[in-house]
Amino acid sequence: IEIEADLIEEIARVYGYENIPDDATSGRLKMLALPETRRNRFAVYNQMAARGFQEVVSYAFVDEQWERDFAANENPIRLQNPLAAQYSVMRSTLIGGLVEILQNNLNRKQNRVRVFEIARVFSKDSDGRFVQNERIGGLVYGSADPEQWGEKTRAADFYDVKGDVEDLLGGKNVSFVKAEHPALHPGRTAEIVMDGHTVGFIGELHPQWLQKYDLPQAALVFEIDMAAVLGKAKTVYRPVSKFQPVRRDLAFVLPENVPHNVLLGALNSVKSSLVQEIAAFDVYRGAGLPEGMKSIAVKVLLQDAEATLTDEAVEPLIEKLVKSAESAGAQLRR
Repeated sequence: IEIEADLIEEIARVYGYENIPDDATSGRLKMLALPETRRNRFAVYNQMAARGFQEVVSYAFVDEQWERDFAANENPIRLQNPLAAQYSVMRSTLIGGLVEILQNNLNRKQNRVRVFEIARVFSKDSDGRFVQNERIGGLVYGSADPEQWGEKTRAADFYDVKGDVEDLLGGKNVSFVKAEHPALHPGRTAEIVMDGHTVGFIGELHPQWLQKYDLPQAALVFEIDMAAVLGKAKTVYRPVSKFQPVRRDLAFVLPENVPHNVLLGALNSVKSSLVQEIAAFDVYRGAGLPEGMKSIAVKVLLQDAEATLTDEAVEPLIEKLVKSAESAGAQLRR
């Protein structure tokens, strides 16, 4: 016997362990509330299910060829002891697993597929350290709506999936910027930009991969950082104005190759508490416009919570919006 615990153990042994009352350890576990600036991740699962998606789970280790095809990754993270030759590297994108699941469904005569996966992808930073990022990836294939008698069947397109992404990122300052991606169709691909930072991509699978992976028609995919999906702005109370809003419609002429989000970005750069909404509602091409030009009509909704707006308050703000649009290469159509 050297320490106190040795003495206690001898007493217990002589007295009999079976004679010592067995009182279960009790304690209270309290679920901590999420911060106001973070969404419940289960709300994301429910939201995707409500949009008609089904959750899938795929391996984190994938075929090295997938990394070359879908991520242009010639130096993936290799496994020292892979389960099989076709699962020799760690994935840096979720696209490969989603395409394999699509193939399995097509082989079982499922011609309409909407699936998503929330999982980690793996890469190396500039210092050679391993980085794990959680992302949500989705794939849409087949008709836009389930087979029915009420509407004609049509194939899902880029804008259907764009609507799914906008719903997933609802309430955030999100824009879609034309981009290129090794897995996606040139001209039908966009980066998902939130508050000036690229958080993901969306687009149609490249035709060469449709042929290589034996897909009869185009599949659409998206992939977004989960941190961007789970984050949300703090709710701020704002009283409902009892004063009539003012709407001004402005038409701008700009080159055909300039996307509309450049114009909207310039208009939204003008900060004012009176501006409630700026949105494009019409695009015109044809007679009356120079060749290679288009006209985009934009509505500007203005409202004050404390007073009725007058021309003296509205006109200077409209002039600022027009000048900002001109700085982006657009001209007011008169």
